[in-house]
Amino acid sequence: MTNCRLCGSANLASVVDLGATPPCELFLTAEQLDESENTFPLHLRVCAECRLAQIPPLITPEDTFTEYAYFSSYSRSWVDHAGRFVTGAVERLGLDAHSFVVEVASNDGYLLKHVVAQGIRCLGIEPSVNVGQAARDAGVPTLTAFLGPESGAGVREEYGPANLVVANNVYAHIPDVIGFTKGLRALVADDGWVSIEVQHLLTLIEKTQYDTIYHEHFQYYTVASAQRALASGGLSLVDIELLPTHGGSVRLWARPAETAGEPSTRVLDVLAREKAAGLLELSGYTQFAERVAKVRRDLLRFLIDAADDGLTVVGYGAPGKGNTLLNHCGIRTDLLAYTVDRNPYKHGRFTPGTRIPILPPDRIAAGRPDYVLVLPWNLRDELTHQLSYVGEWGGKLVFPIPSLEIVEVNPS
Repeated sequence: MTNCRLCGSANLASVVDLGATPPCELFLTAEQLDESENTFPLHLRVCAECRLAQIPPLITPEDTFTEYAYFSSYSRSWVDHAGRFVTGAVERLGLDAHSFVVEVASNDGYLLKHVVAQGIRCLGIEPSVNVGQAARDAGVPTLTAFLGPESGAGVREEYGPANLVVANNVYAHIPDVIGFTKGLRALVADDGWVSIEVQHLLTLIEKTQYDTIYHEHFQYYTVASAQRALASGGLSLVDIELLPTHGGSVRLWARPAETAGEPSTRVLDVLAREKAAGLLELSGYTQFAERVAKVRRDLLRFLIDAADDGLTVVGYGAPGKGNTLLNHCGIRTDLLAYTVDRNPYKHGRFTPGTRIPILPPDRIAAGRPDYVLVLPWNLRDELTHQLSYVGEWGGKLVFPIPSLEIVEVNPS
């Protein structure tokens, strides 16, 4: 990487170097186990000029999202979160049967199905053919496309301007942040709203959530850098909400610059928090790499001690973040026998790089392991309840982030 993708500066400072790993969603079939895998550097840097944290764009969205392994609807808590958002947005913006809602990166229709249920006209824009088809099968109108200025203008011409454009957990996934933002502006009505949810770099740094750094995530936003990114496409940040999702996210409410008005006090308050944390300077990033190294040492020490004591550790979940963690720590089947996942697409496949088998969830009850390492730690409350049965045989849950924690569970 030589230049910042937002401001063009060549002054990029290292935050943490996680080595080279395969793309986190390229799960292997059994037939691929004797084949080589492509790996790419995973080195987070921050721009000294505009403070956008970013990794080099070494893979393209087309590499990842033409066929995608992630289906949002497999997380009940995430579907519920989307439902609450839709209900709140309808009330906040006064949406009705005459309104039009567009979601970018709409996945399998997990959010727009709530819009359909409200009788509001909507359209999903989803680049992945397989998950987009799942949305259409569920009755959610979905266009297979990547968003840019031209495709955004084309959707506006065919369907009309959107009263609300939703872009949840996609603003980090696009290397052309300026072009994507211009696409959002093309979609939204001149008096409309854009709502974006993205992980907050403040919590990523404060809670050492380094496993959310992977090749699909090209940039990592503070509110300050998101404000600059939105402005690059003609949008102005007017309000925010801090959310617990993904370990700590921010919901950005933006409008076309010409009608936006002044930002709310909530925006100003979070900007002040980011300044106090040092994230508007380079000083706030200097200790992150050492905290990452400690997470790695603590997890490996636990796994090695468990293996030496003859105890079994298995995983729960096969999320992208888990593959960053597994690869950075060099964890193989001698330390983690297998992992399980609710997504049938992943069953019988193997994690990229570490090649740990992915099995159906009922394998845990059959195998009765001593410990279950929870890889999607951001779903802690949901999964602690789901996995409470592990306590029936004295098994325990292990959460690696923000620091190693072993939790006893009681069968419900």
